[in-house]
Amino acid sequence: MIKRLYLRELVSFDEVELEFDQGLVVLTGPSGAGKSVLMSSILSSFGYGALGIASLCEVTLQKPVKLQSELYELEEEVTLKTLKKDKVRSYLDGQNISKKALGELFSPYVSYLSVRDKGGFESAALLELMDSSLGARDPAFKKLLKEYQERYALYKRKAEQVKKIKEDEAKLAELIEFATYEIEKIERINPQVDEEEELMKIKQQLSRIDKIKDALQNANELFAYEASVEEVYRLLDKDVSVFSEAMNQLRADFEEAQALTDELEEINIEEILDRLGDFNALKNRYGSIMEALSYKEQKKEELAGYQNIEQDKGALESFLITEFSELNIVANQISASRQKEAQNLQNVLDAYLQMLKLPSVEFIFENTLLHEKGIDRADIMLGSSKTATLSGGEFNRVRLALMAAAIDETKEARGVLILDEIDANVSGDESIAIAQMAAKLSKVYQIFAISHQPHLSAQAGQHILVTKEGAKSRIKELDEEGRVQEIARIIGGENPTSQALAFAKKLRNA
Repeated sequence: MIKRLYLRELVSFDEVELEFDQGLVVLTGPSGAGKSVLMSSILSSFGYGALGIASLCEVTLQKPVKLQSELYELEEEVTLKTLKKDKVRSYLDGQNISKKALGELFSPYVSYLSVRDKGGFESAALLELMDSSLGARDPAFKKLLKEYQERYALYKRKAEQVKKIKEDEAKLAELIEFATYEIEKIERINPQVDEEEELMKIKQQLSRIDKIKDALQNANELFAYEASVEEVYRLLDKDVSVFSEAMNQLRADFEEAQALTDELEEINIEEILDRLGDFNALKNRYGSIMEALSYKEQKKEELAGYQNIEQDKGALESFLITEFSELNIVANQISASRQKEAQNLQNVLDAYLQMLKLPSVEFIFENTLLHEKGIDRADIMLGSSKTATLSGGEFNRVRLALMAAAIDETKEARGVLILDEIDANVSGDESIAIAQMAAKLSKVYQIFAISHQPHLSAQAGQHILVTKEGAKSRIKELDEEGRVQEIARIIGGENPTSQALAFAKKLRNA
């Protein structure tokens, strides 16, 4: 429920501060005083469109039990703030939030009924009404509906997979050809992870082979003096072993170098350069040799998938055929239960509609293709008229009757319901019935209603008067005496007669 409203600089209002009660809250006052603008500011706090935006509007409410958000941390008492300066900014418990996000978050808890709005009788809404009513009493139906919805969601996913497979089939040959070409191109080169480093080393050695050979030839002259050097060591009685070992090691190194040059001379430098060229081409296309090898494996997996596509499609199509048949069976069971529930609802609704001076209602069912709610499309016939042809007053009275039929007074509060002149342009008896219906609904909703009729005002738990003096609007909560005076004004005008005052007192005591 909304607990408090504070705003500044809203059209003709300088400042407003109100605390609200649970139940039915009615706003009355002369036309043009600012009731709709005030209500619009409240609505804008919950993401609805607005006639005017206050420079500052704060709405404090008790957090609905089921209200959850992964993006916003919510306290038990939630504060919505709207600021208008250069542009409008909204905050939820001090956290920035967009108008769209506000609407999505609070739409299950804040409903707005206007004489200009003809929403709420869509097929999905009517089916939801029946399902909620049935599910609350019949756990087996609730379980069946959940099973259907889960299976239908899987059915839709599988159908999308088949659709994609069929779309891919048109270009399957091209995909197979491309994947095969990419695999063969990499496999033709068949790169090894460390091969390029080895090739670069050989290339560098080949570039120095002539210099190595010349150096070896010149260095080999050292061995012509080996015996003379050893003779010197003997004549001086020195140990010649170190020198001999060094010369042996040198001889072994020279022999190894000679073997390398012989091996290098056997290598075709053009082949090495071509191989390195292939490696550069792979790196230019794929980024690295490792990435090229990874890409090849990826294409192999894709190719295997393409080659199994017919088998996959056949299995999926077989599943869809079987599941379609079984879903239709379940959907028909759900439809049969709904049609029985619709008859029960019709019986309940007829009592309310009679109070509202409206003819009996009949739920109309048509079979459609499978959808997320089954095979039903639902509509309402009011007497001989479908909802599309109802007047605004008739439409809203039927909506009130539907809401009254759906409530269970033992359940937790359902949120906030805002009624904009719901009793406008109706007869006295109709006005009485609307007031009684609103009073019934106020047991589970906190209701805000703008009214120019005495009966709804008399039923209110809290009565707020909006007036205008010159260019400035004023607002105050009425005590009992003030309520009688305001109801008498609604009945008899600005200077109500004693009869109007007596009737106002009678309405309050009824």
